[in-house]
Amino acid sequence: MTRVCFQLTVRPELLDEYIARHTPVWPEMLAEIAASGRRNYSLFLGDGGRLIGYYETDDDEAAQAYLASYAVAARWEAEMGRFFVD
Repeated sequence: MTRVCFQLTVRPELLDEYIARHTPVWPEMLAEIAASGRRNYSLFLGDGGRLIGYYETDDDEAAQAYLASYAVAARWEAEMGRFFVD
């Protein structure tokens, strides 16, 4: 098993919208994350828009390739990209 942790920063002016868009996450996106082999996926949002993400997987490259092949994941990523500081 591989544990993956990542950090992003949510644009402060979009913080409320970011939270609203994740309440809840699209059910079909959650299903694809699970089908990809990612487990225990968690997001923690701290002060100033600091976002810490964590998940476990047996093969992260395979999980990423799986998600890249599904339209729902591409649509989610396209919509979420604008929320983050480069």
